[in-house]
Amino acid sequence: MPRIKSALELALERTESVQSDKAGIGQFEAKQRGKKLANEFLSDPQMSLGEAIKKTPKEERASLKQGIFDVLVTQITVPTSRDGMKRLEAIGNGLQTMIVDAGFKTLYRQLTQALSHYLDEADRYAEAIQRQYEPKLRQKEAELSRRFGREVRLDPLQDPEFVNFYNQNMNTLKANYQAAITQVREQARALFHP
Repeated sequence: MPRIKSALELALERTESVQSDKAGIGQFEAKQRGKKLANEFLSDPQMSLGEAIKKTPKEERASLKQGIFDVLVTQITVPTSRDGMKRLEAIGNGLQTMIVDAGFKTLYRQLTQALSHYLDEADRYAEAIQRQYEPKLRQKEAELSRRFGREVRLDPLQDPEFVNFYNQNMNTLKANYQAAITQVREQARALFHP
């Protein structure tokens, strides 16, 4: 009578021929360490990415660099405040550790200048949008005051119509700068060689 094998025995038989790819696992782990390192760098831009890369074994450096690069390049975005500009500068410094190309450094500097201009322009846009919408807001306040029999003051950001108008105009402005970000990301990918 043949012996009935347990599920564990059958699974072990099937996986006997499967060998673990230690090099592949090491590369994967190095890439994950690189991603973690990039996030630590973004939290503390004074940290030296170059030193961390040098401490990594040579066979894992390319994967570590790839992990760092993947995180940094995706963090290039249109800033929402002046603090966002500091973050963009840190990202640029990190990318320049990974990409040794004077042309990229110049391109990134131009991007940060353009995005600084964007923040100035966004402030002017916000003021102009509020001025343009103010008569309509005052009309709504007058209507509500008549309806409730007391003075009503509206915050423009609580008016859905204003919020839609504001977002539509600000998104149009932002889209103009998004093309520059896409260009810098593509250039970074083209120049990056782990």
